[in-house]
Amino acid sequence: MRIGVALAGGGIRGIAHAGVLKALEENQISIDVIGGTSSGSLVASLYAMGYSPYYIYVLFKRYAKELVTIDTNPIITGVSNFMRNRKVQLYGFNTGEGLEKAYHDLALRKGIRTCKDIPLPLVIPSVDVEKAREYIFTNQIPLGEENNSAYITDIPIGTAVRASSSFPGVFCPCLFRQHRFLDGGILDNIPVLEVKKQGVDKVLAVNFKADDIDETSNVMDITMRTIDIMGNKISEESLASSDYVLTVQTDKTGLLDVEKLDSCYQYGYYSAKEHMKEIKKALAEERT
Repeated sequence: MRIGVALAGGGIRGIAHAGVLKALEENQISIDVIGGTSSGSLVASLYAMGYSPYYIYVLFKRYAKELVTIDTNPIITGVSNFMRNRKVQLYGFNTGEGLEKAYHDLALRKGIRTCKDIPLPLVIPSVDVEKAREYIFTNQIPLGEENNSAYITDIPIGTAVRASSSFPGVFCPCLFRQHRFLDGGILDNIPVLEVKKQGVDKVLAVNFKADDIDETSNVMDITMRTIDIMGNKISEESLASSDYVLTVQTDKTGLLDVEKLDSCYQYGYYSAKEHMKEIKKALAEERT
């Protein structure tokens, strides 16, 4: 039985995926293919390169504050300028270069430069914002898709995760060759269908519950709920194609709320542990 895992985007909450992977390993659930979008790609790529779930958590703690540090005033200025003049270059956004370099270095530790060098089958969606088209960064083009230009294997792994994680309005587009990439969640927030194309028998999807809104909610809480609603709506077909959907609740964690890294990791771990019997049953059952 070949098992695939698809990890949703969700900002800092993505570290919860490492907790889920740790719980799966503890229960001897072997992963044959992994895919992830946006922050899901950050975890999926590290796992595919051979980093353990706990060490992925350690890496997030080490690099997170540096990678998400943004001066909000220039961002507001940049948005204002962009709205007034479409020809103005985007200014003040996080370029994502720090993320790209960090992943480039982590890949080199494993002797990896591009996606095609990664040992475990991996899929990472991103969107070319100018072509309005989804592209898949992978080390294994699915059977029958050999002539499909939407699959890219020779992209540096740091560039791939930066492209998939370039959340609009926070990170600048990631330029690669003739492409201008933004967050994969624009079109595919949880890549179940692409994981299935890799020839697996079962797919476990991991996404995030949209937080409830009440009188204590702030602007970021509402923004995150909006993102979750849109992401889950976009991913309805993918989620319906999975064999089990593990939905992790992370208690109003903002997009870049690095102070909640520890709790998000625990949320993922204990959510998977709580539902492990159901997960095992779903992944073991024959299709009807």
